[in-house]
Amino acid sequence: MPGIDAWNPWHPSEAMKQLAGISSWWCVAGGWALDLWLGEQTRPHRDLEIAVLRSDFSTFRARLSRFDFFVAADGKVSVLPLEACPDPQHHQVWVLDQPAKIWRMDILLEPGDNNTWVFRRDETIRRPRSQMTATTREGVPYLKPEGVLLYKAKATRPKDEDDFRASAPLMAIAARAWLKSALVRSYPSHHWIDQLG
Repeated sequence: MPGIDAWNPWHPSEAMKQLAGISSWWCVAGGWALDLWLGEQTRPHRDLEIAVLRSDFSTFRARLSRFDFFVAADGKVSVLPLEACPDPQHHQVWVLDQPAKIWRMDILLEPGDNNTWVFRRDETIRRPRSQMTATTREGVPYLKPEGVLLYKAKATRPKDEDDFRASAPLMAIAARAWLKSALVRSYPSHHWIDQLG
């Protein structure tokens, strides 16, 4: 198994090719989702994150059966046996290209259903899934900025601050208002709240 830094992630368009034929919901998340929304790559991306419904995980594992799967938690990765699903407290699964010894994608297991998006860290925050995702001209689905930034608000690393500065000023008024409301509920002292106006 390679080290946890051995990433050479797929581009979102490659992920779409790898998942071709899957009818279950999924979308690009994290920093790449913001760049898909912005229409250009604004910074390097260490990994590629996609969100899927936890209930659909087996469908994605079957589609990517030529790759190995590992649960990522607390800075460590451990093999996920065939036919197994991650424990409920684990929500990240890394996809390993074993011949190349590199990680290709981080699968985020989400609550909710096909109609309702649910914030994993506070499941009282919900919204119609149709209002939280969009699709690029090429057909790549992605999480809208208000969802991405809500997840990024927990850590606010330098790259998260950069992502906020690049995205927030361009968001629609309604999207900014929704994000502000969600931040007030989950992170009431967060400095982004004032910046959202």
